[in-house]
Amino acid sequence: MNISDLLIKSASRKPKHPAIRFLGRTITYEELNRQSDRLSHGLVRSGLRSGDVCVLMMPNSIEWAIVYYALAKVGAVVLPVNFLYRKGELEHIFKDSGARAFIGHREYLDHPRQVMENLPKMDLRIAQGVTPGQGFVPLEELFIDEGSFDPYPSKDDDTWTIIYTSGTTGRPKGAMLTHYNMASNAMTVANMRSTDPNDVVFGVLPLFHIYGQTSAFNSSIYLGLTIRLWPQFQAEELFSAIEEEESSILIAVPTIFNRLVELADLRPPRRSGLRFCVSGGASLPVEVLRRFQDRFHTTIYEGYGLTECSPVCVENPFGRQTRPGSIGLAIPGFEARIVNDRDEDVSVGAVGELIIRGPGVMKGYLNQPEATAETLRGGWLHTGDLARVDGDGYIYIVDRKKEMIIRGGYNVYPREIEEILYTHPDVVEAAVLGVPDADLGEEVAAAVVLREGACTTPEDLKQFVKERVAPYKYPRKIRLVKELPKSHTGKILKRAIHLED
Repeated sequence: MNISDLLIKSASRKPKHPAIRFLGRTITYEELNRQSDRLSHGLVRSGLRSGDVCVLMMPNSIEWAIVYYALAKVGAVVLPVNFLYRKGELEHIFKDSGARAFIGHREYLDHPRQVMENLPKMDLRIAQGVTPGQGFVPLEELFIDEGSFDPYPSKDDDTWTIIYTSGTTGRPKGAMLTHYNMASNAMTVANMRSTDPNDVVFGVLPLFHIYGQTSAFNSSIYLGLTIRLWPQFQAEELFSAIEEEESSILIAVPTIFNRLVELADLRPPRRSGLRFCVSGGASLPVEVLRRFQDRFHTTIYEGYGLTECSPVCVENPFGRQTRPGSIGLAIPGFEARIVNDRDEDVSVGAVGELIIRGPGVMKGYLNQPEATAETLRGGWLHTGDLARVDGDGYIYIVDRKKEMIIRGGYNVYPREIEEILYTHPDVVEAAVLGVPDADLGEEVAAAVVLREGACTTPEDLKQFVKERVAPYKYPRKIRLVKELPKSHTGKILKRAIHLED
């Protein structure tokens, strides 16, 4: 299948239904499909061929959606990239991917332009909003009226997208995902949930990220729902939209839920049109989940995924009682196990590595056969996340395998300590990590953001945690900070936190 089939079928079923609302503009399913056809003709005429890798480096917009499906119809390989990346971040991605084409936005061309100066093979350069003579073909000139465009007949194993991982353990690796990986994941996720034809899905996640692409974008297009899209997340705007829309769905990361609930504490919402929410991308603190559900009178279904899985593979089952703190059960078509270092299943309640098998699992890492073999050994995707399972099969993430702290021979899981810190009335955000210690090997440390005007001290927080955990677990070092460094999706970047003396 070709992932553009999701759009083509919805355009046939619901041609006049709004597909995307964006900054006062609305495009219907019929028009979105027609514009992607027009652009497909123009891209082919410009020399783009099936199999060519094309960087897509634009902020969320209607044009992003048109380009995305046009590239699919042509049979190209899309490489979505954060439009805020700088030269140093882009060099590896552009070179490693072997990208032949580039489609960007006029406001974010300085850094990719510098990289492309040394990449003569990247000769098809297109940008939205430019004028001729600036080194880029204006995107607007590539829309050609030649009737419908027959999508490239993609095979199950044809790569549709290369998504570069965040590189927490080294240089980013390009996960190769097929049309089948991505389309099947979007359809599975969509079919798991109960939707109404008039639902509005809030598009606040960046579309260059796999989570936004699958859970908010492709799944909504497949269902024929309306996506209310923003260039970036603004807490106040989303808060107002929740009050305005009659029936809405929010798919977000924990940082977004936390920001919204902080606003709700200051001004309770007039009403909430949220039918349900889905949280992913990072662990959602239980205290934030409870507060959000109480303020907005809705249910958050926490799930789990990773780039290499397209990304969703585990989620709390829709319509059933959720289990706070749990990421749920393997979604239809997927299997999940918790194993030891020999890939043997551990007992119920024991901590081990979460491994996954299912239709969303990637082909492999581009140009990295050894890393591919290690990650996919035995036919299972090894996630690197530590988890446990209860007697009903519900999975609980304990922490990243590489983030576990070993203090004097004792294992300390940062998430457990973070959950406790979030229950303190003055704490807005917290990140727990290990720092080197000459005597114990590692010591437990924390960076904490307090509410404005709070007078709580690090010693107060140490005592608060000390009263609630075994003596070896509480953080001996706590630093109060104004904010925590975050990724483009709002995920806290622990590797950028420095707490050593």
